[in-house]
Amino acid sequence: MSRMTSLVLVVALGVVGCASTQSPVLYPNTHLQQVGQEQAERDIAACRELASQNVPSAAGKEIGKDTAVGAVGGAAVGAVAGAVSGHGAGRGAAIGAATGGTAGAVHGAAKQVEPSPVYKNFVNRCLREKGYEVIGWQ
Repeated sequence: MSRMTSLVLVVALGVVGCASTQSPVLYPNTHLQQVGQEQAERDIAACRELASQNVPSAAGKEIGKDTAVGAVGGAAVGAVAGAVSGHGAGRGAAIGAATGGTAGAVHGAAKQVEPSPVYKNFVNRCLREKGYEVIGWQ
């Protein structure tokens, strides 16, 4: 693995690792005041788990698609760079594909940090049925 590919991978993992998923924000209504924040967090977790089991996710498909697009684009750019620099089009294409694929995977993963609208609606409804009022997501 080249130094450039290693650097891109380390930066990519850092970006994905720092990303945090949004969570519902609850209005401090009577129900929330009665049950308390700890119970509310448990209810949010339960609703999120229920949503995860019932809302189909396209995350894997998107990450795979972005990885492939990045790899193909990276290979093309790498082949040209390798040929121009005298290191050979094949070596340049391999490095470009690895770097582009990593960048594409990061892009696909980063897009998935925010839950889908359907997932959010599912969690919102679940929480509403438990007596909470969701005012948004952060």
